[in-house]
Amino acid sequence: MAPPVEHEDSCEQEAAEEPKTPKIRDTPEDIKLEAIANTIAFHPSQDILAAGDIDGDLYLFSYSCAEGANKELWSSGHHLKSCRKVLFSGDGQKLFSVSKDKAVHIMDVEAGKLLTRIPKAHKAPINALLLVDENIFATGDDEGMLKVWDVRSGTSFMDLKQHEDFISDITIDQDKRTLLTSSGDGTMGVFNIRRRRFELLSEFQNGDLNSVCIMKRGRKVVCGSGEGKIYIFNWNGFGATSDRFAVQAESVDCIVPITDSILCAASTDGVIRAVSVLPNRVLGSVGQHAGESIEEIARSRDTRFLASCAHDQLVKFWDISSLPDTRVSDYREMYNCDPYNVLLAIATNIPQRLNTAFVLQGHILCFVYFY
Repeated sequence: MAPPVEHEDSCEQEAAEEPKTPKIRDTPEDIKLEAIANTIAFHPSQDILAAGDIDGDLYLFSYSCAEGANKELWSSGHHLKSCRKVLFSGDGQKLFSVSKDKAVHIMDVEAGKLLTRIPKAHKAPINALLLVDENIFATGDDEGMLKVWDVRSGTSFMDLKQHEDFISDITIDQDKRTLLTSSGDGTMGVFNIRRRRFELLSEFQNGDLNSVCIMKRGRKVVCGSGEGKIYIFNWNGFGATSDRFAVQAESVDCIVPITDSILCAASTDGVIRAVSVLPNRVLGSVGQHAGESIEEIARSRDTRFLASCAHDQLVKFWDISSLPDTRVSDYREMYNCDPYNVLLAIATNIPQRLNTAFVLQGHILCFVYFY
């Protein structure tokens, strides 16, 4: 019969071998890639994220706030050159990707297998992608060509070249009628997808237009520019901007709406900023890749996380769950447009060492602040 001491030792050993409960974080851990990721996208219904890198590889990860729980589900190397954009279909069953190799790929999300390949979809490298619905998608290339495709036939039914430089981003209104493009030539393009025709180009802006989105319940169109400014257009007033403001960034390369009035903007300086649109101001920093240019940001389906990929080969997650509840006051409403009261309000919020001149209601008010 074994001595009681040995029995106690075996119990202690069993207790020591019990798995520890993983630590729960506020955000998932960073995902380290083998190459720089150009693009990322969240799954519409599951905790899954897709990434495409400069080597043409696609990756699918499951993510979790539990430490050590992030997991690579599969990877694919079907693209011959850099992957420029990835997007999930509305039902989450397919993953679309476009590449510098001028091809469009459609992958099966569950199996990680290539379902459809459209080689030589463009004559130039493809840079932008938008899924209109379950059957229609649009692509834009480095030479300014826009194509709209039917998945069922695998052919494009709308080929229009109105831009003189690369198409950087594409979006569409809620009615799936008016398609908007931003371009490196400094213009925004307007296309009627139902009538399959070009409508107009906006006036030229200073610098590239790198991104475009629709905000304010469809009443405003917002573009981010290479000169660090945000341009605002009225809906059906696409020819000229209605407003513009600087976000104190080197550039605004990617913008993602969080609410109808707040967006997140990523820059080459590695900082992600929360920005209010009308009233126009920077609310603060969401996160950063220190000193590394950010390629893309994406919002999770529940608006809990924002993911970003940058030249540090990392995919980072940021907690933005409080942003939708953020209230942004309008100084003009708070102080009944009295210029001196407005100035007083602004003075308490501007950074140190800032020289600023304000023009309000015909009064020129100068404020100089040093420390």
